[in-house]
Order: sequence, then C-alpha cells, then structure tokens
Amino acid sequence: MSRSRYEKFKQVLRQRQHDMTILTDQVHKAQNISAMLRTADAVGIPEIHMVQPTHGHKIYHNTAGGSGRFTGNRVYPDIQTGMAHLKQQGMHLYAAHWSDRAIDYRQADYTQPFALVMGAEKDGLSDYAAEHADDHVTIPIIGMVESYNVSVAAAIILQEAMYQRTNAGMYENKELDEDDPKIKDILFRWMHPKMVRYCEQYKLPFPELDEDGDIIPPKDSKYRRPKS
Repeated sequence: MSRSRYEKFKQVLRQRQHDMTILTDQVHKAQNISAMLRTADAVGIPEIHMVQPTHGHKIYHNTAGGSGRFTGNRVYPDIQTGMAHLKQQGMHLYAAHWSDRAIDYRQADYTQPFALVMGAEKDGLSDYAAEHADDHVTIPIIGMVESYNVSVAAAIILQEAMYQRTNAGMYENKELDEDDPKIKDILFRWMHPKMVRYCEQYKLPFPELDEDGDIIPPKDSKYRRPKS
C-alpha cells in the first residue's frame, strides 16, 4: 500500500455525503444497479438503498468496476419500508417521475438531506412511491424516446446535486477522526479486502494499520496473511 493511495482513501472519506442517497424501486437489472453504484461513488454517496425486486436478481453482486467495494447498500422488502426508513432519517424524497406536479430536476434543492427515488426499468415508479414522494423531478427530453435509462437518469440528476453541493462548499475538506472505530473499519475494508475475507472467515478482529496504511503484523499466530 502506497502512502498516496492511503491518503486518497482518507480524502474520499472526508468528502462522503452522508445525507444524500438513492432508493431504487424494483430496479432488477444488474447492469443498472452496477451503473448506479459507480455514480454513487463518483458523487460521494456512501450507501445506496434498494427494494428487493419481485423478479430478476435476488442477490446483488456489486462488481461495478470495484465501486461496489466502496459504496454500501441496504435492501428492503418493499418500497413502503424503504421510504419510511429514509423519511425517519430526515431525507427529502425526490422521485424521478413525470406528473402534473413534477419540476425540472435543476430546480430541486439538493443541498438539503435527500434521497433520489428511481423506478423500475420497464414500469417506472410504483404508485405508492409516486404518491408518497415529497416532490417529483423530470429531465427534459426533445427526441423521440420517452425517457432515459434509469441509471443514466440517476447520473444526470446526481451530477446536478454534486454541482449544487460543490457550490455550497459541502465537499470541502472535513475533519476525519481516524481513531473512530467506524472509520478504521472502513479504511481497512477498502485497503485490504483479502485480509478482510480472512478475518471474517476465522472470526478474527482486523489488525491495526501503520501511518502508511500497511498492516502491523499481529503477534497472534492465528493471523496469517492470505496468499494473493
């Protein structure tokens, strides 16, 4: 592990936007989930939320070019549970959905805590999600197609959110408490995935890291560095 890479990981953590996320409503195609994970990581979202689809992939294999390793996910049994949880967290729910009350996506305020609710590939947003979202946002289209692909639409909207938050100074360097157990856990998981699998397999605590992000060799003989 190089020192520069270790510092890059810490910089990414400093800029994570814990009050911004995505909630998918029955999105089931793996390539769309992977694309949204890549977008989430790119704009600083630490975790996305997903409703388990009634058909399609039941388990998400988050390859996404490695971005699934850096962006967590939480799966709900239904949209009601997912929306209720996010509202309890103080999130404003913006649904990507055309309706009489929809506004241009650039008119929304993304500097407030929010979740972007994205509907399924074919059917779009469920009736429940459309009714209980705080606002609807749309992306202008002048061609023959009726809508963007779900992952493309999410990327367009979240880039606007990043633009607004950047102008508001919300990505400026923040303090990172490297002694926080949660921060230490995340950094270890990002930097040493093989050792993470080894420790979890044998129910061992993660070893400590030095100032360069390298593992400090534990004295306990139970720890043996897994082969590459």
